[in-house]
Amino acid sequence: MSLVTTERRVGAAIVTYANPPLGTMTAVGSVEMFDATQAAIDDPAVRCIIFTGGLPDIFIRHYDVGELTVLGDTVSRTPPRPAAAPSDGRPAAGFLGLTDLVAGCGKPVIAAINGLCMGGGFELSLACDLRIAARSATSIGLPETRVGIFPGGGGTQRLPRVIGEAKALEMILRGLVVDAEQALSLGLVHEIADDPLTRALEIAAEFAARPPEGLAHAKRLTRAALDRPLSAGLADERRSFLEVVGLPSAMAAMRAALASGPIEQQGS
Repeated sequence: MSLVTTERRVGAAIVTYANPPLGTMTAVGSVEMFDATQAAIDDPAVRCIIFTGGLPDIFIRHYDVGELTVLGDTVSRTPPRPAAAPSDGRPAAGFLGLTDLVAGCGKPVIAAINGLCMGGGFELSLACDLRIAARSATSIGLPETRVGIFPGGGGTQRLPRVIGEAKALEMILRGLVVDAEQALSLGLVHEIADDPLTRALEIAAEFAARPPEGLAHAKRLTRAALDRPLSAGLADERRSFLEVVGLPSAMAAMRAALASGPIEQQGS
């Protein structure tokens, strides 16, 4: 039985993960999520990708610890070799490839966190561009140090970029998890909602009404901002702006805005 289902609504691909009864991420689930995400990226009709959980009150509980112990046994017998880069330049399928794919794709990705979201599940949400948590969510965070390991799916790198080094160190070293209200106050999530999927679809409708090229460049440039010198980022921004501003889609959107009056009065 597939662990992943995909639905298209208002220009969005809703990718739902369900692995009953616990809702843990697995190697098989990672590949299915990767394939569903890649299909959504490749579909020009999809303007936004939304991840959510298919079990009540569970987004993704965490990565399957049993599978990690098998990995540990394997590594203890045969030290791993550095992974070769895929020949086509795309991340290899699997959980690490999935998070890289999400962060690097040119479409906005929203995590509609409908419940438990820890470890690998939270690391996947950190790779997303926006995170909306259910008001009822009770456990969001990175508890890996409680079981003798540390976040290995991007958590040590992405969390400091979201909430700063000091708070990220506290959360990671202590293995802290928080509820939705605390997550919002810390900046771990952007919003809380009674129904995060409904709210994510509202935002997806905003994206569907806008030219995709501007969104893609905005995501790429903003994500790269902290990883290179300011001068390099500004040069890329200026070059990219000239690429986008003359596109027919951008020209049409700007002319429509001019005809509609002041932008601040046109809503989000």
